[in-house]
Amino acid sequence: MKYLFGTIILLGLSLATPYCYAGFFDDLFNGTQPVSQEEAPNNSTLVNGLKEALSIGTKNAVNSVGSVDGYFKNQMIKILLPEKIRNMADLLGKIGYQSQVDNFVLSMNRAAENAAPKAAGFFSDALKEMTFDDAVAIWKGGDTSATEYFKNKTHDRIFQAFKPAVSSSMNDVGVTRSYKEMIQKYESLPFMKIGALDLDKYVTDKAMDGLFYTVGEEEKKIRTNPAARVTDLLKKVFGK
Repeated sequence: MKYLFGTIILLGLSLATPYCYAGFFDDLFNGTQPVSQEEAPNNSTLVNGLKEALSIGTKNAVNSVGSVDGYFKNQMIKILLPEKIRNMADLLGKIGYQSQVDNFVLSMNRAAENAAPKAAGFFSDALKEMTFDDAVAIWKGGDTSATEYFKNKTHDRIFQAFKPAVSSSMNDVGVTRSYKEMIQKYESLPFMKIGALDLDKYVTDKAMDGLFYTVGEEEKKIRTNPAARVTDLLKKVFGK
């Protein structure tokens, strides 16, 4: 009777848990059978496993986007022209200034690549703040729940560090100069004017979007690809 009662409870719990909340620990279960108590991670292992996953994932993400062409040649995060000036850029391209437009796009991406390493320290700080309750919330979350936790913890601090770094880098790689040259050429045409654009904020926002997108992709690798679990702790927490 007690075995029947236990089976009913387990069945009820499985039906009560939405599929979209499979979360970080899908791989702790083999089919419909839970792993043994000896194999299941304890509280300390769970938290440490998540911290190690985030540490590896964020390090890989920063190294990826912070390398040459980390943004520019990744079509998922490449920084494109601000919508506000796309018509201007199209017109300039048609009248012989396409190389200047292309250089402007490249320089925005170079600025983001140069600023990316600034994120590493803030990611490390966020890891130190993770509690067991945070880990449980991530466990019950969706495919990128750990990334969302990280984003909530670090976004504002990273933005404040990124923006001056992006601004400085944009000056170094010629974004601001290229933009001013484009505006001057465009506004030299009859009846053509462009309003104010906070280019620093635009590039910083896009750099942040690309960074957290890449962190999310690293999270998915660790959760779904055994080859990405490069330490014994990750194998224990995320392996079957």
